[in-house]
Amino acid sequence: MSGVRISDVARAAGVSAMTVSRVVTGRGAVNAETRKRVEAAVRQLGYVPNAAARKLATGQADRIGLIYSNPSAGYLSEFLLGALAGARRMGAQLIVEPCGSGEQGEVEALERLAGGGVKAVLLPPPHGESARAMHAAAALGMKVVTIGAPLRAGVSATVQIDDRAAAAEMTRLLLRQGHRKIGFVRGASNQASSALREAGFQRALTEQPDAEGFIEAGDFTYRSGLAAADRLLDLPVVPTAIFASNDEMASAVVAVAHRRGLDVPGGLSVVGFDDTAVATSIWPALTTVRQPVAEMAEAAVILLAGRGTDPEIAHVLAHRIVERESAAKTA
Repeated sequence: MSGVRISDVARAAGVSAMTVSRVVTGRGAVNAETRKRVEAAVRQLGYVPNAAARKLATGQADRIGLIYSNPSAGYLSEFLLGALAGARRMGAQLIVEPCGSGEQGEVEALERLAGGGVKAVLLPPPHGESARAMHAAAALGMKVVTIGAPLRAGVSATVQIDDRAAAAEMTRLLLRQGHRKIGFVRGASNQASSALREAGFQRALTEQPDAEGFIEAGDFTYRSGLAAADRLLDLPVVPTAIFASNDEMASAVVAVAHRRGLDVPGGLSVVGFDDTAVATSIWPALTTVRQPVAEMAEAAVILLAGRGTDPEIAHVLAHRIVERESAAKTA
């Protein structure tokens, strides 16, 4: 029978998902009577754990799970490179599970990992802020480290940068260049970093009495950046600079400027956030906030694979401003 999940087996056997995971992986103590009930439910429902993860469950290395659905290809690429580096450094096995849309997709991905014996999971944005994902991970007995999310109960640690300070610093750069009408493209509403970056932008603007900000919604995707840029450039008072909350959206702003015949940075300065590969693959190259995505992912995997990690610790890594050709002083 296809589509049977670990939670279905747990419900049929009258036990927790953690107990089912222990039985199917052979790891952890389960009394004989409970084991028989779980094994009977497995046979009855035809539950088959993820084959690749099940094979890894017989090995000796730590197994680190990662679920993802981040819409930014650049961010995901950097993140995976860092996670793999961390796994190599710790002699761990990284098991990556794509996650379907919605909270149920998160639960199913976590259950697939648990079915393969994974007891530690890395939750990148936006999953580290999902109450459903946190509840499922706790029910499955998983150690959790998040990236760029507020520290919360049930999380061993989080790895982040100071998003508010970084956005304020970038906004001050634009102000020093003489920009006083500055557009801002928000990130996804389900991520705390979006609100923090907007708050940093607003804070820096208040330091310059004659500065004015214009904010439009985005969701960290290229397409949302296109729409936000069009709205900003159609305003009665056109911004001389636009700060997008990630590089994907910033590259879309540059594309819209070119389509409208605006020179970047002569007619419009554009800055981004993350310093992913796209920042240097477009013309002109983006001035952006360097968020060490790969290093953050590597640090998170090391925390998951380590022993004796202090609970509920926020690890804040350093950011920096990388100045390139997409922003310049106003004429």
